[in-house]
Amino acid sequence: MKMVKCFLIVLLLGFCHVSLAAPLEKKNQRKTYIVHMAKSEMPASFLHHTHWYDSSLKSVSDSAQMLYTYDNVIHGFSTQLTNEEAQQLESQAGILAVLPELRYELHTTRTPEFLGLSKAADLFPESDSASEVIVGVLDTGVWPESKSFADTGLGPIPSGWKGACESGTNFNSSNCNRKLIGARYFAKGYEATLGPIDETKESKSPRDDDGHGSHTASTAAGSVVEGASLFGYAEGTARGMATRARVAIYKVCWMGGCFSSDILAAMEKAVDDNVNVLSMSLGGGMSDYYRDSVAIGAFAAMEKGMLVSCSAGNAGPGPYSLSNVAPWITTVGAGTLDRDFPAYVRLGNGRNYSGVSLYKGSPLPGKVLPFVYAGNASNATNGNLCMMGTLIPEKVAGKIVLCDRGMNARVQKGAVVKAAGGVGMILANTAANGEELVADAHLLPATAVGQKSGDAIKGYFLSNPNPTVTILFEGTKVGIEPSPVVAAFSSRGPNSITPEILKPDLIAPGVNILAGWSGAVGPTGLVTDTRRVEFNIISGTSMSCPHVSGLAALLKAAHPDWSPAAIRSALMTTAYTEYKNKEKMQDIATGKASTPFDHGAGHVDPVSALNPGLVYDLTVEDYLGFLCALNYTEFQIRSLARRNFSCDASKKYSVTDLNYPSFSVNFDSITDGSSLVKYTRTLTNVGSPGTYKASITQQTPGVKISIQPGTLSFSQANEKKSYTVTFTGSSQPSNTFSFARLEWSDGKYTVGSPIAISWT
Repeated sequence: MKMVKCFLIVLLLGFCHVSLAAPLEKKNQRKTYIVHMAKSEMPASFLHHTHWYDSSLKSVSDSAQMLYTYDNVIHGFSTQLTNEEAQQLESQAGILAVLPELRYELHTTRTPEFLGLSKAADLFPESDSASEVIVGVLDTGVWPESKSFADTGLGPIPSGWKGACESGTNFNSSNCNRKLIGARYFAKGYEATLGPIDETKESKSPRDDDGHGSHTASTAAGSVVEGASLFGYAEGTARGMATRARVAIYKVCWMGGCFSSDILAAMEKAVDDNVNVLSMSLGGGMSDYYRDSVAIGAFAAMEKGMLVSCSAGNAGPGPYSLSNVAPWITTVGAGTLDRDFPAYVRLGNGRNYSGVSLYKGSPLPGKVLPFVYAGNASNATNGNLCMMGTLIPEKVAGKIVLCDRGMNARVQKGAVVKAAGGVGMILANTAANGEELVADAHLLPATAVGQKSGDAIKGYFLSNPNPTVTILFEGTKVGIEPSPVVAAFSSRGPNSITPEILKPDLIAPGVNILAGWSGAVGPTGLVTDTRRVEFNIISGTSMSCPHVSGLAALLKAAHPDWSPAAIRSALMTTAYTEYKNKEKMQDIATGKASTPFDHGAGHVDPVSALNPGLVYDLTVEDYLGFLCALNYTEFQIRSLARRNFSCDASKKYSVTDLNYPSFSVNFDSITDGSSLVKYTRTLTNVGSPGTYKASITQQTPGVKISIQPGTLSFSQANEKKSYTVTFTGSSQPSNTFSFARLEWSDGKYTVGSPIAISWT
C-alpha cells in the first residue's frame, strides 16, 4: 500500500512529468510493443484486417496474444514480444513500425470569477447546444458520487453519444447519469507489463481511487456545487468551466503509471464514442510525432473534429522542458489565480515571513515554541530534507522543525516531523524552487516559505542560542496582485521537436485549484492521512489543461461549425500578456516579465475568445504538408496518419507555412551578415466585416519584421485573406532570444500572435 500512496503523492504535488519505462534488456524477456500496419497492403487472402494482424503475429510467435487492435487512432495492434520477435515482425511486408510501449505519468472555486465567466454567463449558451458537447477525460477515473457530477437540470443524453458505462470493481452502469454519461477503463497494457491489478488496493473499473481524475474532470465540466471548500479554504461555489457539458471518463492511469497501449485504446474508443473535446493531463514524451502515442492518437481525434488539450508538463522552469508539442495538440501551461492561503512565520525576534498553507486542525499554542533546523537534528547527510527515518526524536520533540524542500513529497516531510515528535513544520524552498509557493493540506501545523525567507529564518536559527517561532494561519485571501503569474513548475519552450512551432500555446489557472476529489483517499494521498474530503486543492499543468478543455467545450457549443484549430486560434489570439495596469505578465521563477516560451500566446481569456474576429484555421491536408516539410518518409506518415500519402516532389514544403496562430523564428548564430525567413499565414473572418491593420509591438534589435500586405479587408463571413511576415535577422551570439507581438485590429477586434526569435 505504501507504493500506492507514494504514487498518489507524486500526482498530488504536480511533479508528474513524463518518464519513459526502462527498457527490459533480457534477450527472452517479453515486453509490450505497438505494431503499426499498412492496412491498405492487406493480402487478398484475408477477409478482415484483424485476421491479417493475427497471422502476422503468429508468424513470429506461437504464444503471443493481441492486447488491443486499433482502427481509428492507428491501424495495428499491441502485443507482448521478445526483442528478437519484434525485429522479425518489423521486417515483414505490410509492417510500418514496431514501437516499444512507453509509460507515461500524470502532470499533476475562484477560477470562473477570475476568468470572467461568472459575469459573462449570458454570453455563453446555457441551453441545448451547451449540453450537447461531450468532454472526454483520460486520467485515473472518476468518483461518481461527487456532487460535481450531479445531473440536476440536464436533459436527455445527446443522441450522437455512442459510448458506454462499464462495470468493474466498485462500479456499475448505474453510477453514470445524464452528466457522467460514460465511463470506461483500460488496463491490458498495464497488466501485461506489471501483472494483474490488485483489486484490494485499486479498483479495476472506472472508479477513481486516486483523486486526480475526478479533479481534472470536474475542473473541465463539473456541475455547480454551492458551499464547496477544502477545510473551509477557498469556500464558495465550485463549478467546472463548461457546467452543462457532458463528461465521459477513460481510465488509463493506475498505480504504476499510464501505458501507451492503454492510452491508444482509450483514444480509439473516444473517437468511436463521439466525444467533442479530449482532455489529457498526461505527458507525451519528447519523441518524433510518429513515435509518440499521444500525438498519433491526437491526429486521429483532430481528423474527427475533436479538440485535444494536453498539459505542457511540470518540468519548468528550465528551457526545452515541454511535453505534447505536436501542432494538432493544444498545449497548456500553468499560471496562478488571484487567491492565496497565507500562513505567516513569526520568529522570536518579532519578524514575520509570509508563507502558504492549507492546514486545518488543532492550533499551535498562542505563544512562540522552540525551533530547530532539520539539518541540525539528524545524523544523515540529507537530514535537512526530512526524509523518513532521518530525524532524531530527542532533538525535535515539542519543537517546530524547518525542513528544506526537495527529494520527497512536501506533505510527507510534515508526516516525518510529526512521527518524530515535532509539533509543527516550516518548509523552505531551495534554489530549485525559488519563490514559488504551493499550498498543501498538511497533517500538522505547517507553512511553506520561499527561498529568501527560508534563508533568513535559517540565519536567525544559527545566530540565536534559543530560537523560537510560531505559525499564524490567515485563511483565504483574494485580490492578490500581480496575477496571474507563470508558475515556476510550468514547462517551457523552445520546442525541441519542431523549433518553428511555438509552444506552449497558452497558459491557464494551474496553482492551488479547488475541484472534486475521490472519497477513497485523503487530500495528501499519504497512507497516514485518514481524512476524507469532497474537494481538494492541488497544483500542476494537470489542472490548467482541463480549464482549457472546458473552455473549448464552451466555444464548441457557441460555434458548432468551428474546427479544433479555429477554437484553439480563438483562445490563443485573444489571450492576454499584460495586466490591467499595462505591466507585462510576470514569471514567478525569475521575478521578471515572462516570455512566449513561458506563456505562449498568453493567459486564456474566454470571454474575448467567444468573438475573436479572425481565426487561423487548419485542415488535415495542412498538417500532412507539415509532415512533408519535416521530411517524414512515406512509412512515417502512414504510421501517424493511417493513409497512403506521398509528398509532392514538385512542391516546396515549409514548416513556416503551417497556418499557426504564433511565430517561432530560428536564425543560425554563425551566419555572417543577415538572414531572411518568410512565414505565410491565412486569416478567416468569423466576425463582422472590417478592415484590419497590422502592427508590431516590442520591435526588437537584431531583427527587422515586415508584413505584406499591412491591411486586410473582409466583407463577409468565412472570407479568407493571406499575408506574409518577413524576418530579417542580423548575426547574434548563440542562445540569443528576442520577442515581439503581431496584432491585427479593426478597432473592434484585436487578433494577437506572439513572436519568439532564436539564434542557435
